[in-house]
Amino acid sequence: MSEAIRGAPGPAAGGGAPPLIGITTYEEPARWGVWVREAALLPASYVRSVERAGGVPVMVPPTGSLRGLAALVSRLDGLVLAGGGDLDPELYGAERHAETGPPQPQRDRFELALARAAVDADLPFLAICRGMQVLNVARGGALVQHLPEAVGHKAHAPEVGKIGTHRVQISATSAVGKILGDAADVPTYHHQAVSRLGKGLSAVAWAEDQVVEAVELQGHRFGLGVQWHPEDGDDKRLFEALVAEAAGR
Repeated sequence: MSEAIRGAPGPAAGGGAPPLIGITTYEEPARWGVWVREAALLPASYVRSVERAGGVPVMVPPTGSLRGLAALVSRLDGLVLAGGGDLDPELYGAERHAETGPPQPQRDRFELALARAAVDADLPFLAICRGMQVLNVARGGALVQHLPEAVGHKAHAPEVGKIGTHRVQISATSAVGKILGDAADVPTYHHQAVSRLGKGLSAVAWAEDQVVEAVELQGHRFGLGVQWHPEDGDDKRLFEALVAEAAGR
């Protein structure tokens, strides 16, 4: 990974066009005006985080066809694999836990293929919460389906529908550590996590209970995954680092 990860300011400082940063979206029923229809949805905090870091946010909906995937990746300068619902456990060879959310086959299929295409293209990416889980499964890894049962507490999602906070320890020599330091208090809301790491992924941050909180893809120019939600916090250095790397692509 290049020196851009060290928290350099966004691409405007270099005088070039700001980079296009794709952000994956939900596909859910939504209401606006008199309508209730299927919609491509994304919390605005993702868009604002990319924009404030100096990038141009581009929403990437989970399309039914994968034919245009290579063209999409070739036109993006960077990618955010956003948060969302649980992956289908069949994708990593597990039986469904009673607490695992309903399947979203189109989104799962699209995002797994997108993650693999981003890796193959050496596209800079930041995988967030579900996005980190997508990355792990795309690389052949597996997930813990319900953390409260595995670790005996609910600190990773302390209150339903509200972002909590907990501390993570970070490998100081990792790319995440060079951006954030050796520890951080992070916004959190998840009930699943990495169990078996996928090929080429290294764990670089951990919660107090040893749940893996960040991973890096070895040999990739900028391939980071975090289990927390940086878009919902005040610290935007991960987004700044992504945009800086994307600007030099």
